[in-house]
Amino acid sequence: MTNTTARRKFAATVIAIAAVAGVVIGLVIWAPWASPPLLRPAGLTAGHSTTGSVAFHWSRPAAGPAPDSYLILRAGKVIGSVRGTVTFYRQVGLAPATAYRYQVAAVRDGKRSALSSALVVSTATPPLSAARLAGPWTVQLHLVRRGGLIGARRWTESWLTSPTCAAGSCAEILSGSIGGYRFTAKLDRSGARYAGTTRARLFPCRSGASSFPMRDTMSFHLKVTGAHVVNRAWTVSSWTGAVVMSNPYTSSGNLFCPASSQAADLSSHP
Repeated sequence: MTNTTARRKFAATVIAIAAVAGVVIGLVIWAPWASPPLLRPAGLTAGHSTTGSVAFHWSRPAAGPAPDSYLILRAGKVIGSVRGTVTFYRQVGLAPATAYRYQVAAVRDGKRSALSSALVVSTATPPLSAARLAGPWTVQLHLVRRGGLIGARRWTESWLTSPTCAAGSCAEILSGSIGGYRFTAKLDRSGARYAGTTRARLFPCRSGASSFPMRDTMSFHLKVTGAHVVNRAWTVSSWTGAVVMSNPYTSSGNLFCPASSQAADLSSHP
């Protein structure tokens, strides 16, 4: 074989290899069975929210095949899914006045798209009248009418409010002490206000060995001024109010105390 003939065979071989390679590359690029990438959902938009639920919707991927389903993620964790023909989601059983962060991913043939942009949606804030008045309180008392009492005008006491229902807002049992004297009162609710009357032995008539007890009538008025979420429940965070303590003319032997009344403004500190 001459050198010229060898060169011609080598060139033909190279051309054939190149042609085959070109066909393979063309098949890879133009193969009709290769699925286009699954694009992520877009346009997440908040819908109607309640005190215990949120809703939002989105747009399907702008191009490519329709998804089989959508995954719903909250705070990065999958919480549910919907069919690929659905572009709306509502979650219930949420805490009131709370923000939640959602994302959506499209799924087709077991493959998941990139996550959508995040959407932050908040549940609605209930009215103060719906807040549950529960728990211990540090209460500041400010005497605005002494009625014969002596001593400090301002001091604090530890009181407890106990709802009479298992959940939500309702009548209360208020218990505590004033100056070391215990009391318990039932307070009825009207919206964000509570009121009730009880009788207790608070301040004695006279002092020392000659003192004797008096029966006081206590009238309470409380108003809820703030609320927040505690353990997913809408709970009172602050309140103000007043108490009026009235005692009748009381005598013992030759000793007596005239009728009098005292009034104090109240403010809570949880």
